[in-house]
Amino acid sequence: MGTESRRWPGWVYAGGEEPDYRFSLANERTLLAWLRTALALLAAGVALDQIELGMGPTLQVALAAALVLLGVVCAAASWWRWAGAERAIRLQRPLPSSVLGLLLAVATVVIGVVVLIGL
Repeated sequence: MGTESRRWPGWVYAGGEEPDYRFSLANERTLLAWLRTALALLAAGVALDQIELGMGPTLQVALAAALVLLGVVCAAASWWRWAGAERAIRLQRPLPSSVLGLLLAVATVVIGVVVLIGL
């Protein structure tokens, strides 16, 4: 029984060759950076819910919920991004594209503008 059969998720490690560990570690650092971003979005959502900004309470709760939801999506998508990149590295294929950065940028701009207008 090889090492690959004990590693999870199996579909990531099932094929290809073991890459230079530096690439895998860089991919893991990228995952951790996205997870820190997700945690920051969750914290921002909680903070926005707790701080009185002078805007309507419904709008404020909606923006806080949007930040929390964005944090959850970011955490989940970052894991899928890691897995796809790790699989591509093992198979010596181009890295898959991701819309995660665009999603976060657009959502952050929209929420920031709404907060500024609401102040």
